Amino acid sequence: MSYNENYSFPNPETSDNQGLLFIGGDLTPQRILQAYSQGVFPWYEPGTPILWWSPNPRLILLPTEFNISHSLQKSLKKPFKFTMDTAFSQVIMACATNPGRINNTWITQEMIEAYTHLHRMGYAHSFEVWYENELVGGLYGLSLGRAFFGESMFHKMTDASKIAFYYLCKTLAEWNFDFIDCQIPTHHLQSLGAKIIERREFLHMLHLSLQHPTKHGLWNIF
Repeated sequence: MSYNENYSFPNPETSDNQGLLFIGGDLTPQRILQAYSQGVFPWYEPGTPILWWSPNPRLILLPTEFNISHSLQKSLKKPFKFTMDTAFSQVIMACATNPGRINNTWITQEMIEAYTHLHRMGYAHSFEVWYENELVGGLYGLSLGRAFFGESMFHKMTDASKIAFYYLCKTLAEWNFDFIDCQIPTHHLQSLGAKIIERREFLHMLHLSLQHPTKHGLWNIF
């Protein structure tokens, strides 16, 4: 799908101090894809207008720079099974109902429907971690060019979300992806190897990544 200038957003440099760029609009596939192509993403709570953000600074992780801790190394030796794009609906629902986020989730029903639609179109993807045939961890995000935009992850077993993130990085590194957009800086993601960069540098990296074709459709195990 080509990007449509009718869905274009203001210059990200015009966002406020918190990174808020635009209020309103909708969550059609065209608008969401246009937003991500400009370094913008939706983030809002139920009952409020759709808020579109382009924060400065930005958090990214290079797929080859994932930090594997000693405890994670031990967890990786357990008999987990890893899959991609086999349980997208289960993953996004698990992220939306993650403990501690139930009463204040930004993954609204409207967001679930929008990203599920993008999954069916081949732009949104899920990474799943299974233990004894039970889904115990996972994440989902969006792919454009050689950039992956991480949205949310969950776990029901210790380190299961980190294992999903590890396999995400391993897969994207093998596919020569440039970076994972982690959006807003957090200590947790920084402990996994993510780094803070200025928005201007992020937008330049994104521009270069979008020069490459999008790996479109269902993703299969490497």
